[in-house]
Amino acid sequence: MEPEEFDSDVLRQFILAFKKGKLKPIVKSQPVPKNNKGPVKVVVGKTFDTIVMDPKNDVLIEFYAPWCGHCKKLEPVYNELGKKYKNEKNLIIAKMDATANDVTNDHYKVEGFPTIYFAPKDKKNNPIKFEGGDRDLEHLSKFIEEHATKLSRTKEEL
Repeated sequence: MEPEEFDSDVLRQFILAFKKGKLKPIVKSQPVPKNNKGPVKVVVGKTFDTIVMDPKNDVLIEFYAPWCGHCKKLEPVYNELGKKYKNEKNLIIAKMDATANDVTNDHYKVEGFPTIYFAPKDKKNNPIKFEGGDRDLEHLSKFIEEHATKLSRTKEEL
């Protein structure tokens, strides 16, 4: 509730609108990117549900903070990962500045930076947290390939 002037009438209207289900939550969000065609998709508060929770795609999402040293070190590796999987139709490599955007799903807990989750297309409310491995191309690729619901065969496998 963000009233300009707070009084009993404003509060009453707010409560009635809430009871009728006519309120929308206020979500902290950066502007939706105009061009989001790079190998790593940018997710903001307003696009979390449409990108990460999309049941048509597996999504690897990194929650980062722009000031975080570990995140800055991971960025070139993560961009390389995005390039490696850019031709996969049902896999999205994504990132979100968790300091400037609300994470709108309670199953994605961000308690440190970077936090990385894999959201399989058929288990969006049961994401798999990347833990215990080095944050390098090899370990992140292995993590994706272990949890992806569908990947096309690579030239290396043929």
